[in-house]
Amino acid sequence: PDAAGARADAAHRLVWALFSDGPDRRRDFLWREEGPGRFMALSTRPPNPLHDIFDLDSQPFEPRLAAGDRLGFALRANPVVARKVEGRARSTHHDVVMNALHPIPGADRAELRLEKVVEAGRAWLARQGALHGFAPDPSVAVDGYETIRIPRPGKAHLRFGRLDFEGVLTVTDPAPFLARLASGFGRARAFGCGLMLIRRAR
Repeated sequence: PDAAGARADAAHRLVWALFSDGPDRRRDFLWREEGPGRFMALSTRPPNPLHDIFDLDSQPFEPRLAAGDRLGFALRANPVVARKVEGRARSTHHDVVMNALHPIPGADRAELRLEKVVEAGRAWLARQGALHGFAPDPSVAVDGYETIRIPRPGKAHLRFGRLDFEGVLTVTDPAPFLARLASGFGRARAFGCGLMLIRRAR
């Protein structure tokens, strides 16, 4: 489908078919759409051989990294912040861009939107780096913000914000960085978010 939400839902179902091998299987893979009908996935096991649907190309992913390594990266993520809600034991998660725009008067939001997208996105990525063994360059590009709405019969639509990051990072601690690469960044990982692509920076 052309609509972003319906497309994310259809892709989610399609890619799940590659890795689901039973009703109790939990998602243990990350994926992203690279172009119409083209997907990239990272998994601990090979995909099902659905050659009637996909042309499959599998390669091992075994990066050898050391502190100080510089990597180019691309990441599509659903970045959120946790906020305490009075009277509730658990925090609620909020889209970082909407969270940044919330205190700004409605009349001023359109003018400040792009600035807040970049500012909130870079701040979120820096926090991820501090937690997971990397430091993004301050000039990381933050773009492509959109809210995805996925219809669910009989329920409220599933909604999440999506941002694209691209730039260079420095590995500060390889072990937690590699662990987070494998498990993904942010939320909405079932819908094509969280997979960071890396390459050696030139």
